Amino acid sequence: MEEEEAAALGGGGDQAMAAADSVAEADVAADVNMNPLKRSSESFAKEDEADILKRQKREHQDFTPRRYQRDVYEVAVHRNTIAMLDTGAGKTMIAVMLIRHFAKIIKANNDRKFIIFLAPTVQLVTQQCEVIKGYTDLEVEHYHGAKGVDQWKAHSWQEQLSKYQVMVMTPQVLLHALRQAFLILDTVSLIIFDECHHATGNHPYTRIMKEFYHRSEHKPNVFGMTASPVIRKGVSSDSDCENQLSELENLLDAKIYTVVDREEIELCVPSAKEVNRFYEPKTVSFEDLSEELGTLCTKYDELIEQLKNRLKNQYKDADEITKESRRRLSNSLAKICYCLEDVGLLCASEAIKICIERGQRKGWLKGGSDTRDQQSDANGSILFAENSVIHMKFFEEALRVINKRLQPGTDALLSSESGCVDATKMGYISPKLYELFQIFLSFSDFDHVRCLIFVDRKITARVIERAMRKIGCLSCFRVSFLTGGNSSMDSLTPKMQKDTLDSFRSGKVNLLFTTDVAEEGIHVPDCSCVVRFDLPRTTRSYVQSCGRARQKDSQYILMIERGNEKQNDLISAIRKSKTSMVQIASNREPEDPHPSFFPNEEINEYVVGTTGAKITADSSISVLYQYCEKLPKDKYFTPRPTFQFTPYGDGFECTVTLPPNAAFQLLVGPKARNMQKAKQLVCLDACKKLHQLGALDDYLSPSGEDPPLEILSKANVCISGAGAGTTKRKELHGTTRVLAMSGTWASDISVTKLEGYMMNFICDQVGQKYSDFVLLIDACIAKEAATLNIDLYLHDKMVKASVSPCGPLELDACQMEKAKLFQGLLFNGLFGKLFKGSKASNTPREFILKKDDTLLWNNENMYLLLPVDPNPDPHKSVCINWSVIDTAATTVGLMRTIYSEDKGNLIEMLNTDINGGDYIHLANKSCKTDDIRNMVVLALHTGKIYTALYVADLYAYSTFDGASDKKESEFQTFAEYFEKKYSIILRHPSQPLLVLKPSHNPHNLLSSKNRDEGNGVEKKNKGTSYINSRVHMPPELLIPLDLPVDILRAFYLFPSLMHRIESLMLASQLRSEIAYTDSDISSFLILEALTTLRCCEDFSMERLELLGDSVLKYVVSCHLFLTFSNKHEGQLSSMRQEIICNATLYELGIERKIQGYIRDAAFDPRRWLAPGQLSIRPCPCECPENSKVVTEDTRVINGKPIIIGKPCDKGHRWICSKTISDCVEAMIGAYYVGGGLRAALAVLRWLQIDVEIEEDLIMKAISSASMHTYLPKVDVFELLEAKLGYAFLVKSLLVEALTHPSHQDSGATYCYQRLEFLGDAVLDILITRHLFFTHKDTDEGQLTDLRSASVNNENFAQVAAKHKLHHFLQHSSGLLLDQITEYVNSLEGSSMDKASLLSNGPSRGPKVLGDIVESIAGAILIDTKLDLDVVWRVFKPLLSPIVTPENLELPPFRELCEWSDRHGYFVRFKCENRGDNVMAVLDLQLKDVLLVRQGCGKNKVDAKAHAASLLLKDLEGKGLLIPKNSSRMEQLEKRCGSPKRCNNLLNAMDTQITAPSRQKELTESSIAPSSLLDEPLIVKVRLSKGGPRVSLFESCKKLQWPMPTFESQKVEPSTPPSSGGSSQKATPQGFAFASTITLHIPNDDVISLMGEGRQDKKSSQDSAALLMLYELQRRGRFHVQEV
Repeated sequence: MEEEEAAALGGGGDQAMAAADSVAEADVAADVNMNPLKRSSESFAKEDEADILKRQKREHQDFTPRRYQRDVYEVAVHRNTIAMLDTGAGKTMIAVMLIRHFAKIIKANNDRKFIIFLAPTVQLVTQQCEVIKGYTDLEVEHYHGAKGVDQWKAHSWQEQLSKYQVMVMTPQVLLHALRQAFLILDTVSLIIFDECHHATGNHPYTRIMKEFYHRSEHKPNVFGMTASPVIRKGVSSDSDCENQLSELENLLDAKIYTVVDREEIELCVPSAKEVNRFYEPKTVSFEDLSEELGTLCTKYDELIEQLKNRLKNQYKDADEITKESRRRLSNSLAKICYCLEDVGLLCASEAIKICIERGQRKGWLKGGSDTRDQQSDANGSILFAENSVIHMKFFEEALRVINKRLQPGTDALLSSESGCVDATKMGYISPKLYELFQIFLSFSDFDHVRCLIFVDRKITARVIERAMRKIGCLSCFRVSFLTGGNSSMDSLTPKMQKDTLDSFRSGKVNLLFTTDVAEEGIHVPDCSCVVRFDLPRTTRSYVQSCGRARQKDSQYILMIERGNEKQNDLISAIRKSKTSMVQIASNREPEDPHPSFFPNEEINEYVVGTTGAKITADSSISVLYQYCEKLPKDKYFTPRPTFQFTPYGDGFECTVTLPPNAAFQLLVGPKARNMQKAKQLVCLDACKKLHQLGALDDYLSPSGEDPPLEILSKANVCISGAGAGTTKRKELHGTTRVLAMSGTWASDISVTKLEGYMMNFICDQVGQKYSDFVLLIDACIAKEAATLNIDLYLHDKMVKASVSPCGPLELDACQMEKAKLFQGLLFNGLFGKLFKGSKASNTPREFILKKDDTLLWNNENMYLLLPVDPNPDPHKSVCINWSVIDTAATTVGLMRTIYSEDKGNLIEMLNTDINGGDYIHLANKSCKTDDIRNMVVLALHTGKIYTALYVADLYAYSTFDGASDKKESEFQTFAEYFEKKYSIILRHPSQPLLVLKPSHNPHNLLSSKNRDEGNGVEKKNKGTSYINSRVHMPPELLIPLDLPVDILRAFYLFPSLMHRIESLMLASQLRSEIAYTDSDISSFLILEALTTLRCCEDFSMERLELLGDSVLKYVVSCHLFLTFSNKHEGQLSSMRQEIICNATLYELGIERKIQGYIRDAAFDPRRWLAPGQLSIRPCPCECPENSKVVTEDTRVINGKPIIIGKPCDKGHRWICSKTISDCVEAMIGAYYVGGGLRAALAVLRWLQIDVEIEEDLIMKAISSASMHTYLPKVDVFELLEAKLGYAFLVKSLLVEALTHPSHQDSGATYCYQRLEFLGDAVLDILITRHLFFTHKDTDEGQLTDLRSASVNNENFAQVAAKHKLHHFLQHSSGLLLDQITEYVNSLEGSSMDKASLLSNGPSRGPKVLGDIVESIAGAILIDTKLDLDVVWRVFKPLLSPIVTPENLELPPFRELCEWSDRHGYFVRFKCENRGDNVMAVLDLQLKDVLLVRQGCGKNKVDAKAHAASLLLKDLEGKGLLIPKNSSRMEQLEKRCGSPKRCNNLLNAMDTQITAPSRQKELTESSIAPSSLLDEPLIVKVRLSKGGPRVSLFESCKKLQWPMPTFESQKVEPSTPPSSGGSSQKATPQGFAFASTITLHIPNDDVISLMGEGRQDKKSSQDSAALLMLYELQRRGRFHVQEV
């Protein structure tokens, strides 16, 4: 065949490129020299895969067509044509030529048209798509049902049309898209029909032409391809053949064209030699055996019926199961008997074994037929199980019956040729099968033979393939089978089909038994023989199967029973039909006119005017079923329409009943002549009504679950960008300023009236006093800020600060100026600097408190903080301490003079007193030594404020003992230091120096967490800190401020206090925007809702967010339930999710600019500025103006690296997108806490979510429910009402709440699903509200765990079982009854041995049980007109005991992961399906042992939970885990004592280093430790801060080693500090940290190393980690690469 192809496909003269109906044929290149398949291996080695593909495509496109291909092409260009050519003649290449031609026209005309290529099977679609891609430069894509195109909407198709020029698809896909108006034939330039002979009857080819093509104004060009346009069985006359050809031509609006001169075709396309192989008639009859098997089948059929009759509860699903079981039993018997008669006793035995093996592997009744949807996951049903047992017993007994006829030693008999003859005589194998074996033995070259054997039935292919393995003389053949892919048990999946064909192509299989699936299009290269074991029944089948034999001198063998006239007549008729077909097609005049129009049949249809989508009577049934399939369902109920027919005279009337959750339930259709037509017409009317009700959209697809426009119409919500509302997206936002803090009075020259607020401070330490102050501000501040009481947490004490209004105060211009100078001097002297410029920056030093202070006072931040006179005037509400303020103003005046431009008067301004006695000479005065202690002084050369402690024993000429600045080591004495550095010559060098306590940076005093976390460090460093925080300074450089120390102390409280006041004022400002006036919502609540965990406060939004989430869900659920009464539960859930999802809340929050109010970072007092204070840490804005969004992958914007958390003077900050949506929920929660549901609704209105609940809608819902028919007995529900403790006003609400959808079979037109949707939200808010207010001190994480443990279907299912609510459930499912009974029994026996329960895995209740608890809650809510308190009064006893923090048990897998994280271990798991269950394997590597456990469950979650429970039990046994609530560290410390502090590597990470999320880590496949130890693990190390620790962390994770631990200690620095000046505060850096790292390698060694000393702990841990990495490299375990 290879030589034949080279000759036929050469590149020149008669040599041309061939291409048949598949991609492999198209891939053959021009000749030996050009064929890429013939190129040398050296050539391939130089090309990568992309280059090879490009070269092959280029060579493909340069093919030269054969003459007959050009002829057909020329005809097809000018008219619609059906190319009738032999299989393998290159029809596809003609199509490719046409595609190229029409693509050029489209491009030249700049049309927005495209080309469609249709193929009847998925495999043909994919193959032809590859051909077109290889031979054109066009954009090509393929489409079929497996790609999910049936679910696409208009935008998906529009996207495809914009991307692709050629669309290859199955005809059903095109028909579906045309009917829904996603595609329009007017925009198609060329449509190609592959295997166009299928265009008969009701095939999609036919429907496309009749419904659309012949009705189109602008018809596309048509090209059809076929090898046999005649498909009927035999042909009685030439006229019949002519009629078939004409019908095809008329339908496709095209003329058949065939090649008259067949010389070239016969040269290029080798024809198989046709051989008739006759086999002898059967000599052995098995009629008696067939009868015996029939009797046996009847016996077991009766057992199946008896089994159903024994059931206590007769449900429809039991009838369906029984019906299906009996049908399959009958089908199985038919298959066995067919094999018995057609291929013999041995194959009949194999057929039974196939059935037995399948039953043992999958369960006999699973996976197939029409009831597969209903019975999926139904292996737990008793009826299913017992039916499967009956089937297996039948097969076992049938096998015994068959085997009685098989003599012992059958296998030995079949091992020889003579034995096979004897086996044929005894009927073990049929003469027909024996003759097939003889055909195989006649092959001369067993290794290179490729033979296709066509059979009619799938079971035949399977049993012959198995039987051949028993025939000794056939052992040299490699046998397999190929069948179609439908739902029968003998079918193969698409993947199995592909693998089988690949094996046949590659030669791994050389005998392939197949059904007609291999007749058309499937490429079977090098096929040397085709055997028709079962004769073809149509001319098409004959022609197509014969065309599979492609090799030169191949054979086409027809197996005919000797003397069987019927078979001979069939073959003769088929051959005659083929001859007639070819002759008639060839002899027809090329220009014979064909009808220019096709008579449009009258079609009943419904057309949507806006889109053009339509439903015909023919398609209406499938559309209605598709609609029902989209309705909510479970494994006990599959929604589908039911039909009843009523005869009326000469016709029928059909009534359709839709499921209870459909938009309507009942519709009577028009009368029709037959039942099928009546069914079509009623379905058409039903679809029309569904469209009018909105259940079908304008494309006649089940309506999308988009949120109703009227709810979000005002908000202009448009979800933009990926990741909106998620943690993966960070966004740049500004900060909203506090409007009430602004003022313009700083430059007023008249009297200024300001509002006053007294600030009082009380310290919990005796003797520690803080001066009272008054806050003066232009506007009245919020009530909560004006009456604030707050605890400020210093590291060793606590100060209670209180704010109270003291009325307005007036300041004249002089007082205002002095007050501003006081505030500027103190804040800048303590926390900033009084000078600008320095020698280092080559700018002159400049005193900042000049007369022109406009740069210091910003109108957006204006207030004064002034000290209060400790001896106030009793007649005044507040007295400002003006003496202190005057002193400060005088000092500023002195500093102005000193640092004025004219410095000639410096000496005169300073104190010139001669040193003497006990006096200390300061800069502007002298004082006694005893007065120095606690004096507040200002250093005139540095502008820093200090507190004097005592007089030192050092003098100006004493040795300079400056601490830390290496640059100052050159100074020998203090005098030299001040002279050289500050150009100051000391005038009193003989007086002693003073020991001063410098000021320090302000601290965040708002949270007790900060104090608690800092205590250890403070105590640890107390000695060193004390030594290094003292300064020696000459008194003559100090200006006394006459300022009491208690005033100075108060200044350290102001940053935190004022930050809290500003935050409360901002919260009040947001409250004003929301403008809810019915109740006063506290600013504290709003502030809590605006504060994230990252603020490190004692409060955060997390708890309010949890509550707000439930409130939002409840309100939206009520609105949707009441407003959209015709929407089912699935639609309502989807609509709700769209409204309450984070993406929507994010957009709503952004619309209201809530992001500016959010507090998302810990308060940094060093960045806080008081009015009049100059920043010493300026951060000029470098934020990108246009790009405001980053994701996890974004690192650079506008060429600049993104630094999350970098401060900005304009208030820009990067906020996580999800934080904004969380804040929206927290605001709803805050208003709910402060003002109830009405206040929460006000927030929703402000957010422009219109979810008002109107009373008339409630009454409408009650009225609608009251119309339900009462199916159960009333007294039954009286018992339930007594159990609930609530009597329904509308009884039908309770009936609806307890009616399962499966009860449709009993006449119910309603079900509980909508009430379940509502009740889900009701119980959510009730339980969340209870937990929120009951456990006020519980942190947000545990509160979430409490809600998760309480609000879940399993918990509600247990409630239903406990209170026996399932007895009142109205349903019609035997399977549901079985599973409820099994679950209730398991709960009642839960007191059994815990170990036994662990070994059996978790047991989950049927979801229906939890659903009815929710639906009852929804029913009570509607019955009480939305009174939540009544619902809670009913449900609190039902739900009790409600979980508490004390008895909370975490899910086992989470508890195991938390324990492992805490102790530095890794959990790894692997899940795999085991039949209907999932098996999970969890392994946990400890330091000395690897723990492995298996768990099973119905899904991954259950399986992992089971395995985790067993592992936790193992840890308990080893004493590593305390059984109850072991995941909480508090309990561990309580029982075991506080453990020695030992940080593992993960805890030692920088805050900027994010460890991989636990869930992501566990779901990724990890490398087994054993495989990594075989060779060194490559470890890439980044040497920047945190890099070594991260690399070691990731390496331990891969190897599943326990995490290393660190011990950090303080050490002396390697280089002693040099002496320097002490006029500046010495930083505590006279020491370093060194860390010891310890790593346990499982079952090996413990490595402990100490790293180098570093200035901070984390850096020292990096040093130790890097040392460990290189140590592991030295030991041959790692290969370290620095990056």
